[in-house]
Amino acid sequence: MDETSVVVDATPDEVWALVSDITRMGEWSPECTGGAWRGGATGPVVGARFVGFNRHGRIRWRTHCRVIESVPGKAFAFTVLESAMTWGFRIEPIEGGTQLSEWRERTGALAVPAKLFAGTGLLGRDREGMMVDGMIRTLERMKAELER
Repeated sequence: MDETSVVVDATPDEVWALVSDITRMGEWSPECTGGAWRGGATGPVVGARFVGFNRHGRIRWRTHCRVIESVPGKAFAFTVLESAMTWGFRIEPIEGGTQLSEWRERTGALAVPAKLFAGTGLLGRDREGMMVDGMIRTLERMKAELER
């Protein structure tokens, strides 16, 4: 599991409202360009499905995701079908603000086409390192937005 954290001068509820709004994720992530709720879902509730839109250079793709944890002011997490990865945010009140942590963990095996694509290097040779760096950059951008 990979995890990164920042301390934010904002309330846990403000932080949760930001991290659980998948339609705005493209404002902070270096790779995700946004998301859209699917199947009648309109917000971050357990079981809700959404499509994530991503880009790396000239390559663009979609991911199919399902919310698995959604606790206002505390946590938000979802699984990604294509990568068998779970991504999440933990929100903890601390003295002087809120600690916001982003984590990711492989929860299953990659689908065969995803495995083949991962080995091409089209999304970067050090993909794992890029993902952790992206988490750090995402949290820094979220912090800046929340503290504006």
